[in-house]
Amino acid sequence: MNCLQNLLKEPPIVGSRSMRRPSPLNLTMVRGGSRRSNTVKTASGASTSSAESGAVEAGTEKSDTYSTNMTQAMGAVLTYRHELGMNYNFIRPDLIVGSCLQSPLDVDKLRDIGVKTVFCLQQDPDLEYFGVDICAIQEYCLQCKDIEHCRAEIRDFDAFDLRLRLPAVISKLHKLVNHNGGVTYIHCTAGLGRAPAVTLAYMFWILGYSLNEGHQLLQSKRACFPKLEAIKLATADILTGLSKNSITLKWESDSCSSVEISGLDVGWGQFAFVLLTQIIPLTYNKEKRAWYLERELPEGRYEYKYIVDGKWVCNDNEKKTKANADGHVNNYVQVSRDGTSDEERELRERLTGQNPDLTKEERLMIREYLEQYVER
Repeated sequence: MNCLQNLLKEPPIVGSRSMRRPSPLNLTMVRGGSRRSNTVKTASGASTSSAESGAVEAGTEKSDTYSTNMTQAMGAVLTYRHELGMNYNFIRPDLIVGSCLQSPLDVDKLRDIGVKTVFCLQQDPDLEYFGVDICAIQEYCLQCKDIEHCRAEIRDFDAFDLRLRLPAVISKLHKLVNHNGGVTYIHCTAGLGRAPAVTLAYMFWILGYSLNEGHQLLQSKRACFPKLEAIKLATADILTGLSKNSITLKWESDSCSSVEISGLDVGWGQFAFVLLTQIIPLTYNKEKRAWYLERELPEGRYEYKYIVDGKWVCNDNEKKTKANADGHVNNYVQVSRDGTSDEERELRERLTGQNPDLTKEERLMIREYLEQYVER
């Protein structure tokens, strides 16, 4: 068995998103404190109705866009209303999953319920999209001295990035919880994807829950949609090593001026608050009169789509997914790894199956690995 050494050195890689249309999921949340006011005060203390109206309208529009994108990407109908303020749920007495802090005032709300660690998974584009001043929140936490703010960034709506980032993120979380004690508040933007996934992986790897047991507890406390497959693959990666294999994609045509790929391990680049850099250009071969992409990917299943002269299309010569409820279809590739022993193959099959659990020895190996992990 590849005993963790290779993975310890593996850098995080930006990942992919699904374009599947979701099934409905009802969302119930606990509001953290009173509703946030958007009223703007003048020097005399009077409210400015036009400013209030504009702020509410802008916040509502951004929430609508975010919710629509989240619904497309996460595989369930999910709604986030940023303008209503922070919301959260206790998963355990010492563990909370919630939405992002919006101002230093939210720090005091968390201190009042015993929070000692705020664990933020947001990236800068997430914060900028909703206008969150993370520096002000961090500075206030430092002033308070009884609560620590820590960031461990994961890309939004990105199961592949989640898979590769989980070991580093859970390592940091585990060390913080051991150091600070008390209640830990884990949040992303809406608290419906990344934060539940990190919480579930922590419960699975550190707290002794089976994956399904932890998932059931999580869902009983907060309606959310953690990417279970990413957690399963990350678990297998730790215990068997993370290896890659080469794939070649081909678009046969000499009548187009550009061919690109979106998806795979770089994401879809379709969301208003994400920088549109998640596109890979193919190289044209004049002799073969075709466009090619060669790429190394870890074991797993990857969906993607071609962009030919700006038009999103599938390649009929490559594997395609079944159409979802909206009729959308993607190409996909299944990447296997070479030289896998029977022992490793059986272990990966068990850990990526329907009801994965860890033996005491496996959980100890993961704990030791996380305690030794040093992110580059």
